[in-house]
Amino acid sequence: MTSRSVNPDNAASGDPAPARLTVGIVSAGRVGSALGAALERAGHVVFGVAAISDASVHRARTRLPESEILPVEEVAARSELLLLAVPDAELAGLVRGLASAGVVRAGSIVAHTSGANGVGVLAPLAERGVLPLAIHPAMTFTGHDEDVARLGNACFGITAADEIGFAIAQSLVIEMGGEPVRVQEENRQLYHAALAHGSNHLVTVILDAVDGLRAALAGPGLLGQQIVDDQPNGLAERLLAPLASAALDNALRRGQSALTGPVARGDADAVAAHLTALEAVDTRLAAGYRAMSLRTAERAKTNPALIELLEGGR
Repeated sequence: MTSRSVNPDNAASGDPAPARLTVGIVSAGRVGSALGAALERAGHVVFGVAAISDASVHRARTRLPESEILPVEEVAARSELLLLAVPDAELAGLVRGLASAGVVRAGSIVAHTSGANGVGVLAPLAERGVLPLAIHPAMTFTGHDEDVARLGNACFGITAADEIGFAIAQSLVIEMGGEPVRVQEENRQLYHAALAHGSNHLVTVILDAVDGLRAALAGPGLLGQQIVDDQPNGLAERLLAPLASAALDNALRRGQSALTGPVARGDADAVAAHLTALEAVDTRLAAGYRAMSLRTAERAKTNPALIELLEGGR
């Protein structure tokens, strides 16, 4: 490792200012460009990024204006810290290609941002003398300005091959303003599945609820004008936002006791009426409601008849 690399003694002691690194990023997607900006803010030098699509080129020039847009092999060859921020399905192939090309220098740090993978996927490069890290920000990225700011409140799931690696990963995450959380190699898939369930599926539930509300609110409004509510941040979203925000906050702070509503009360008649109303709008929306109601009823354990009703519709 070069003299500019992170000092593991500093990292282990929580020193907020380890040595500066020359950083290369593949590629300048939503995650890579946001982490690159955070690393630059911490004092590291992002010298180059690989960017192919027009959107990636725009993000690179906007978020990392001092960085060159370079071929992948050149980015890899010049990096003391090489950040691989590509989709999960592309990571293994990229790693194999870099290992075969022999362009990544021994002693450098190679970190990927995949949630589902640990350091095992980096084995072809580790065999060539690099220090492998998995550094996954548990955050959703939109490609907008708020991405970098949100990193300051995010946890990062980190996995490494040894304690030195964990110390370096911890230091890098702290520098970016995040909170490092150790995830064992064998638990990465479970870790990723739980995060996907709690974030991606939450979006689906909210969007389904918005669709239901739009159907319920169709017709003349209070002033007699016809309500047209088919754009984001409309009436349905404004109606749902405080309720959904409070429910999320209660769930995170109070756990099981945050469950409220007809399913938690075991009100089978109300749930049956909901299903009838939703079926009239969209059978898939009703199916989603049924599935979530069944899981909620299993957690609430209030009325066996309700669970029987919900299971009967499978």
